[in-house]
Amino acid sequence: MAVREIRLFGDPVLRTKAAEVTTFDKELRRLVDDLADTMWEASGAGLAAPQLGVSLRVFTYFNDDDEIDHLINPVLGPFSEELQDGEEGCLSLPGLAFELPRPERVLAVGQNMYGDPVTVEGGGIVSRCLQHETDHLDGVLFIDRLDRETKKAAMKAIREADWAAEPPPVVRASPHPLFGRAT
Repeated sequence: MAVREIRLFGDPVLRTKAAEVTTFDKELRRLVDDLADTMWEASGAGLAAPQLGVSLRVFTYFNDDDEIDHLINPVLGPFSEELQDGEEGCLSLPGLAFELPRPERVLAVGQNMYGDPVTVEGGGIVSRCLQHETDHLDGVLFIDRLDRETKKAAMKAIREADWAAEPPPVVRASPHPLFGRAT
């Protein structure tokens, strides 16, 4: 278990569709633990594996019991027609948050770290997290879902952010097949 560096906007891994997890082993459980530790340390509500530079369909989030949970290979739907308003932020865009309507409720199916089937019905912040983190697994950032004017303001804020001037991290490939292909 370790706190790892979170990849920031501009890193190509954040725009790449993550690979499905097919191997449920000790290394996967270590990844879930690292995601949980990093999310906790960063005071996040959720964290996806691509945000740690690992292009796999895995994320952690706070569940309805306010405990850290995880979901692997998630598939979302159905979504409620009722929308929730609220600000949304992202650990890969630190310090920025923008209003983004999302469906109030969503059903998610996937697996746990042992490969067992999991079903999560989320409302409110859990619904928002499930959608946000699954977007990460598809290479989509929440700013992609903003209306035109808000997205324009978001891009301006990103260009002006202190962290935007930092050089991108060096990406090294893992020899273990679990970590997929380095970007």
